[in-house]
Amino acid sequence: MSIQVTMCELEDQPKDLIKVTYEKLSTDEVAESVKSPTCGAVSVFIGTTRNHFEGKKVVRLEYEAYIPMAEAEIKKICRGIRNRWPAIQHISIHHRLGLVNVTEASVIIAISGPHRNESLEAVKYCIDTLKATVPIWKKEIYDNEEYIWKENKECQWVKNN
Repeated sequence: MSIQVTMCELEDQPKDLIKVTYEKLSTDEVAESVKSPTCGAVSVFIGTTRNHFEGKKVVRLEYEAYIPMAEAEIKKICRGIRNRWPAIQHISIHHRLGLVNVTEASVIIAISGPHRNESLEAVKYCIDTLKATVPIWKKEIYDNEEYIWKENKECQWVKNN
């Protein structure tokens, strides 16, 4: 019995791509980064700034983070995904910092796997866990220039208080 392995398969080792940046995010860049010839699914989540919250007109968001800590927590999420869904091939998580205007992306997650169920489940787990555990803080700025620092209801440190 012989096993044939193509060069493409050898070069396509699983990878975790993490980017926490002040630059605008590119959905195409994130989605392209996880494509694989061994996978039949690329699942993508894009979190954008909406123009309202509880009757107030939102004009932009502002995110802050201590980047090394945020990246370390995101790496933990990647490990959790790989433990729960071993067939997942590539994971790409990009989060924006600074000012994010209405309709612009704050976070983009793309995950590839051999089948859609694993990649879709992994994307949902990823965004839910990111919001609950990664120390990225969000300021919501309204049309009258008032603002409020928002806590994610999913945050572990909010639930424990």
